[in-house]
Amino acid sequence: MRTPLINLVRPGFSRFCRAYWGLELSGVANIPTSGPLIITPNHQTYADPALVTIPVRRRVYYMAWNRLFEIPVFSWMIRRLRAFPVSIDSADPSSMREAMRLLSSGHVLMIFPEGERTVSGRVERFKLGAFRLAAALKVPVLPVTIAGGHESWPPGQILPRRHRISITYHPPREPDPALEPRQAASALAQQVRAVIAGTLGEGSTAARV
Repeated sequence: MRTPLINLVRPGFSRFCRAYWGLELSGVANIPTSGPLIITPNHQTYADPALVTIPVRRRVYYMAWNRLFEIPVFSWMIRRLRAFPVSIDSADPSSMREAMRLLSSGHVLMIFPEGERTVSGRVERFKLGAFRLAAALKVPVLPVTIAGGHESWPPGQILPRRHRISITYHPPREPDPALEPRQAASALAQQVRAVIAGTLGEGSTAARV
C-alpha cells in the first residue's frame, strides 16, 4: 500500500530526527508486514505519531483526540495523514465503528491507550478501547515504548529541545482466546502496559489500567 506524502517526507524527516534528537529505533523487525494490527505506544509528545510511524512501511491510520480537529490548518494536515477524531471524555460509537472497519479490512491502526500526552513523564493509566477492539476482532497489538520525548517536549513548551529519544518496538501481543472478550481486553492492556512501563523503569506501576 503506497502512502505518497509520507513516503516523500520519510527519508528527510528520519534524518532530521536522528540529527536533532539522536533518534534510535530498536525492535523494528517486530513490526508485522501484513494483516490487521493495532499499534499502542505510550504518549509523550505531539510528534509521537510521526516518530513511531518512521519504520512502518504500511498505511497507518490514527485515532486522534477530537479537540485537535478544532485547530485550523492542523486539522487539515492530520486528516491528510489519515487521522480521524475520537472523544476521550465519553463513549464514541462512530469512531469505534470506523476503527472496526479499518481493522476488518486488514489495515494498521495507531491508538495511544493513555488517551493524551503524559503530564508527569510517567506512563499514565491505560484506557481499554484499543484492547477491546483487539479482543473483539482477534487482532494483535504492537506495544511501543517512547523514551526521552517528555524531556524534549513536555506539555507547556512551545517547541521541542534537543534530547535523545529512543523508540522500542516490542513483539506483538495476542488477546487470550481462552478468556471472554472483556477479560481478554483487560489482561492484554495489563501486559502491554507492563512491557512499556518496564522498559521505562516503571515496573512498580505496571498494573495501572
